[in-house]
Amino acid sequence: MNRPVFINATGTFLPNAPIDNNDIERVLGAPHGKPSRAKNIVLHNNQIKTRHYAIDPLTREPTHSNAQLAAEAVNVILRDNPDLSLRDVQLMACGTSSPDLIIPGHAAMVQGHLPQMHGETISTSGVCCSSMAALKMAFLSIAAGDSTAAVVTGSETASKWMRAELFESENPRKVDELAANAAIAFEHDFLRWMLSDGAGAAYLSDTALAGKTNLRINWIEGRSYANEQPVCMFAGGYREDDGSVTAWKDLRLTGDSHRLKHAMNVSQDIRILRDQMPVCSIERALREIADKRKLTPDDYTWFLPHYSSHYFRQVVLDSMTRIGFRIPTDRWFTKLYDCGNVGSASMFIFIDQLARNMPLKAGQKVLCYIPESGRFSVYYMELEVV
Repeated sequence: MNRPVFINATGTFLPNAPIDNNDIERVLGAPHGKPSRAKNIVLHNNQIKTRHYAIDPLTREPTHSNAQLAAEAVNVILRDNPDLSLRDVQLMACGTSSPDLIIPGHAAMVQGHLPQMHGETISTSGVCCSSMAALKMAFLSIAAGDSTAAVVTGSETASKWMRAELFESENPRKVDELAANAAIAFEHDFLRWMLSDGAGAAYLSDTALAGKTNLRINWIEGRSYANEQPVCMFAGGYREDDGSVTAWKDLRLTGDSHRLKHAMNVSQDIRILRDQMPVCSIERALREIADKRKLTPDDYTWFLPHYSSHYFRQVVLDSMTRIGFRIPTDRWFTKLYDCGNVGSASMFIFIDQLARNMPLKAGQKVLCYIPESGRFSVYYMELEVV
């Protein structure tokens, strides 16, 4: 397990023209024709200016599937790097939280749009960490000598869940709570003004390509606290009054049309997120990894944090400061504000845009932070410019 692993190239694909804050509700629609009171509150706190949707802005009909988005991100790599070929790839690993189908696996659907790809495929599920699990699978495969080249993708089509047809009118009491406290839970409508569609991809191999900026993956480490924490972000079920979640397959047998109607909506409990995200993903996980690997903040030229909203930027900084691992914000890099929260695709997009737009120098190190609030897990990754 000592073969080096390099990210040779990356690609980003964002569907259709960017949607600004004034047009979100026109594109996604207003449930029952009633404009949202929560939208401006959430947008003020997340500070996202534009995002992309894989739906027609006039008809809300789909323009791309999730699998097509992922394949397009791979095609960006091949277009920009004609010396790379899918014929040399032995493994493609694809992560997403919004696959087009339950069966077959998402990676198989992506491969269906890439005729040159004939290697092994693996699909990883979850939320934002799903693509990092895919990346670690590819990293370990190359490090072990099982593969010499791999492609990894993260992709999302959250807009398909966010269309007005899937929503009811807002609860006025919860809107008032949200106005009083930016971190109050607001069910799935909170996410409606944050999530975006898109895909990112990375081409990995055991060889640094001459004449290119290569990023060596020094290590990837994940932590999960699902045995300690309740479900926080989910789709495909209904949260009961006692906090448990009933799966959609069981709801079909109850005859309860209200619960079944909302079973496929994405929901998030912001109270749990606010309380547990900084503790689990930073004050516990980062402290442990930093101690294990003898890391210091000065090791890193760049810090790539995947936070879902600008509201959490200060939360992340405060938590890092508390454990003595404060990286100044002038070394932070994110595309949240103009790409939106693209879930599992976000970190691939950050890495791609960092490599394309920043003057990287050999020896510089990058620390990537990818938390997931599904049931609280996190990945950290160290990249080194070579």
